[in-house]
This record gives sequence, C-alpha cells and structure tokens, in this order.
Amino acid sequence: MRSARDTGAGGRAAAVLGALVLGAGLVSCSDSDAPRTAPPPRSTGTPSPSATPTPATHPFTGERKGLDNPVLAVKIENTRPALPQSGVKAADIVYVEQVEGGETRLMAVYSTELPKRVGPVRSARISDLHILPQFGRPAFAFSGVQSKMKKHVRKAPVYDISQENAGNAYFRAGGKPIPYNLYADPKVLLKRAPKAGGPRDIGFRFGDAPAGGKATRSFTARWPSASMGFTWSKKQKRWLASFGGSPDRAAEGGRLGGQTVVIQYAKTTRSKFHDFLGSYTPLIHTTGTGRALVLRDGKSYRAKWSRSSEKKGTTFTTAEGEPMTFARGQVWVVLVNDGKPYTP
Repeated sequence: MRSARDTGAGGRAAAVLGALVLGAGLVSCSDSDAPRTAPPPRSTGTPSPSATPTPATHPFTGERKGLDNPVLAVKIENTRPALPQSGVKAADIVYVEQVEGGETRLMAVYSTELPKRVGPVRSARISDLHILPQFGRPAFAFSGVQSKMKKHVRKAPVYDISQENAGNAYFRAGGKPIPYNLYADPKVLLKRAPKAGGPRDIGFRFGDAPAGGKATRSFTARWPSASMGFTWSKKQKRWLASFGGSPDRAAEGGRLGGQTVVIQYAKTTRSKFHDFLGSYTPLIHTTGTGRALVLRDGKSYRAKWSRSSEKKGTTFTTAEGEPMTFARGQVWVVLVNDGKPYTP
C-alpha cells in the first residue's frame, strides 16, 4: 500500500476534487449552510446617485447652476401693504395663487440660488399642499396655518420649517406694520431641513421657442380683488411685472418678472377652510388638464397643461401637441380661475 506521500500530484488533485464535490454536496443538502445573497437595501426615500443622475441643466430654469442644491418653497405676501417684496428676484419659480377675499399670494421656489432674505413671509394655504408633492419632499417655509389645516401639513411630503418650527430663521424688519414685516433667512431655514430633497423633473421643458406664437406686448391676469400685468422688455429679455397697474418693484432694486410667464387656467372652488372673518379659502385644482397661455420672447402661445397626479409634474404642450418649451431663466406660474366665476 502506498502512503499519501507516494500518491504524487495526481493523487493530491484527486483529493482536492473530492473535497470540492463533498463541499458542494453539503451545500445542496443544507439550506442553513448555503451562502446567501445580501438582501436589497431598504429604500431611504432618497434615490441613489446611479438611479437619478445629476441633470445636465436645472429642471426649474433650464440653466447649468445649482443642480444639486436642495429645494425651498416660501409663502410670500402679495398685497400692496407688503410691497416691495424681498427675495422674489432670486426664485427659480414663482407661483401666484388666489386666496381669501379675491387677493393673491406668492409661493417662491428656490434651488439654484438663495437670497439674503425673503418676505414678507405669510401663512400657508391648502392649495400649496396640492402643488408641492411634485417637488418630492422640499423644505416649506411659512408663518402659520389655520388650526384645522395643521394635520394636513403634518401628512404632506414637505419639511415643515414654519415660524413655529424654525423660529430663529425668522425676524421682523423695516417700517411695515405686522404682519407685513416678517422675513426669513433662507440659509438658516435650510439648516433646519438638512434632508430637503434636491431638484427633480416637474414637467418643464426648456429650449428654442416653438413655431408660431402671437406677438404680444403685455398681458394682465385678473382675480376678484387683484390684478398682475406682464410687459415684454426687449432690452432685458424678460417680462416685467406690474401689480394693480403699477410697476412691481423688488426690495433689492429693479422690477420683478421672469423670462417665461405661464398663465395656467385652473378650476377654483371653495375649500372647507376659512379665515377668522368667515371668508372661505379657495382650492385651486392643479391636477387634470386645462388650457394655458405661455408668454416668452415677446410672444404668446396657446397651450394645454396636464398633470396626472399630485406626485407628477405638470407638462405643457402646444396646440399642435408638441412640447411647449420655456425660455431659460425664472418662470412665473400664474394660476387663474377657469370656469364659473368664483366668489370667496
């Protein structure tokens, strides 16, 4: 009989092969001993970089800056005692919404840059909570909310950095009376919402102007107790805003206005909420479909808007069904009642 030493290379190879076969048999016979594949990671609510690559241009402005910055939305007063407003010039998107009494209020959305201060900051409305889900989970700054609406704010996909939760970011300044003198520091606001989501596709498309369009010098949007006008400035290559027939100036100097102004006609009804005077809050229906008028490059384009759900963005198409492209830069979305006249 030969010893194991006498088996040589062939014997050693056979021994190794036998061990591998035996090991394989043990694996197949015992699930508990089998090597396991690591389970997929649980979702943290933030897409991985590979799943959501950084866009080449900012989805809010079509420009190449601020691509990874968080999103901040701020409610701003838009009545004559509040003028001139601070920080609106720096916003990527400015929404104009009807509120009680037929007046309007702004919701400014920031990502590419932050102003030194923003305001006068005012309270939130139910329509905000229907607009904001398309942004993912942004930071949302406001000065208060009706008591019956608080539970809706808690359930909304936003980081609540209201005056109640981020008091050190707010301050009173200037000679205006309360409530028109409350301002906030956007950098401090975002420190209170470190997990605020970054920019995502909300349906806007930017590029050269589509064919057609009607040469337009100005347009005025109207509500029961307010009006805002937009006049094309060839020199500045943007639409200059007016409020109630007077130039709408910024506290930092110059006129407010944007490269693109979207007049979005949306059904407006009475919500279940009302202010302390008994005036009911309008509810602006921003899902579904409707008509729009898009102002860019000194022309107006008849368009259609569509938003299938609150988590989806709002797309705009031309009368021919092609994407309605916006001019690069600040976008104003002016929400005007479409349908029967709404009386607050």
